[in-house]
Amino acid sequence: MGYLWIKSLHIIAVISWMAGMLYLFRLFVNHAAETEAIVMERLQGMERRLLRAITNPAMIVTLLTGSAMLWIQPELLRQPFMHGKLTLVFGMLVMHGLGARWRKRLITEPHFASHKFFRVMNEIPTVLMIGIVIFIVVRPFLR
Repeated sequence: MGYLWIKSLHIIAVISWMAGMLYLFRLFVNHAAETEAIVMERLQGMERRLLRAITNPAMIVTLLTGSAMLWIQPELLRQPFMHGKLTLVFGMLVMHGLGARWRKRLITEPHFASHKFFRVMNEIPTVLMIGIVIFIVVRPFLR
């Protein structure tokens, strides 16, 4: 498969991953504010399906295609902008892991954190995404 096909698949996977991440944290906002058991149960199902069907697979495809592009063009790893981008990607992976962990915790402790907490957490993937796009498009610190 050619580099541009891998890059296209990477962009599609990133968009899907980000959509899943942003929606997951928004569901957490609703979950933490909810008091009706039937609604919380419905939100739990939505959160589980979102992670399993969209967010996790999209993250995996993003990492595989990103790694493939770096394997094809290893000189990118010598560029400071790529170091910045990969640092922010690591932050996104941390947020993904926290989201998976919080989803499980919301099942047993539906109000362990406030909806305001999750509103703030919902902004972190957005800020990381903005930084990643800037590093890839603007390429600051290019040698």
